[in-house]
Amino acid sequence: MSSPAPRIALPAILIANDLRNGDVVVRAAAGWSRDPREAVIAHDRAAAERLAAEAAAELAANRVVDAYLIDVTLGDAGEPVPNHFRERVKLRGPSIRPDLARVPGRTSTGART
Repeated sequence: MSSPAPRIALPAILIANDLRNGDVVVRAAAGWSRDPREAVIAHDRAAAERLAAEAAAELAANRVVDAYLIDVTLGDAGEPVPNHFRERVKLRGPSIRPDLARVPGRTSTGART
């Protein structure tokens, strides 16, 4: 029997680190994505529990580490914006080297994807 998803404010998204390269990723409709705009957004408890179950399966399959739900606010374009500073920084990338910041559509080396 799986444990229930932890209590978290909604809406929420699932965030993790890719086990292969350490990139911060979000759960998207087609797997994992570096682009937070592609995140599956849980608007209700049932959706949050489904994301928590996916996190457990992905952790067990050694595809990601440190997977957890974070509460978000929806921006003007409907994009998820983390409510807590830690996750905003985590999704944005290094704060001391802005030139290395995460840019959607680019790989971690800066090349376009």
